[in-house]
Amino acid sequence: MPLVRIDLQEGRTPEHVRRIADVVQEVMLDVFAAPPRDRYQIITEHPVGHIIAEDTGLGFERTTGVVVLQIFQQGRSQDQKKAAYAELSRRLEAECQVAPTDLIVSIVGNGRQDWSFGLGRAQFLEGDL
Repeated sequence: MPLVRIDLQEGRTPEHVRRIADVVQEVMLDVFAAPPRDRYQIITEHPVGHIIAEDTGLGFERTTGVVVLQIFQQGRSQDQKKAAYAELSRRLEAECQVAPTDLIVSIVGNGRQDWSFGLGRAQFLEGDL
């Protein structure tokens, strides 16, 4: 169950923001093999200038179209992570016009003990999931 934070700058239509979120979810299903209806996304739009994303010396020219994804997940391999980076870049460019140099992705690992889906319970640890 990846939990995905999507940070982007204001200026896109609600439909465009939703399409970005849908593409991200499709990649989570296809590459990370997330179960159906396992969708946890937080979308935050920031005023222009409130995301500062330099290029780490790679020579990228970022625009106001920058999108930052933080994916919190458990148990994905390095190959799955590399595939996710590539597929997110490919599909977000093709379907949402996000330039590959405007996409920043960070995948963070955690364990089953790090999740509660409600009721103040640790569903993975208590055998509910």
